[in-house]
Amino acid sequence: MEYVTLDAQLGDLSGVLDPARYLSHLPSISGDLPAGARAFATDTDHYDFRSRQCVKDLTLRSVRAVQGADGEEMEVEFQHNCWKHDQDLLIRYAGVSSFIIDPADEDRGTDLGPVILDEILPHRNGCRHEVACWDGTLTIVCRDLRATWIETICSSKA
Repeated sequence: MEYVTLDAQLGDLSGVLDPARYLSHLPSISGDLPAGARAFATDTDHYDFRSRQCVKDLTLRSVRAVQGADGEEMEVEFQHNCWKHDQDLLIRYAGVSSFIIDPADEDRGTDLGPVILDEILPHRNGCRHEVACWDGTLTIVCRDLRATWIETICSSKA
């Protein structure tokens, strides 16, 4: 991550998640982001840890190639965490030029654990979306992305 701090210090407390530097930088770069990426990155709930639409604590459920209007796209689905979310997050990436899953442990594959935070930055090919998880990182460079929250039923609430 370039701006989001995953190990900030707050007084005597270390390991604090802090998106403040990214959020203060976001207004100066948001105009350089493609429309879908800009809408997702600047959504006021995105980095609000109390919000049901904050990405923190989602879990990577699936990664798949799909046929889109402009050819092949990637779809990444994140599963809700019942104590915090009541929706899953589906992100469709158009014009993918780079897709890297970097697990902390090679045996984990795409099991990266819960999302810590993410960061979307402009890139010459559109944007770069980096998703930091407890057990690895997912980084996608694409022309644009579209994030959709999908209603779900938590088994603990049913």
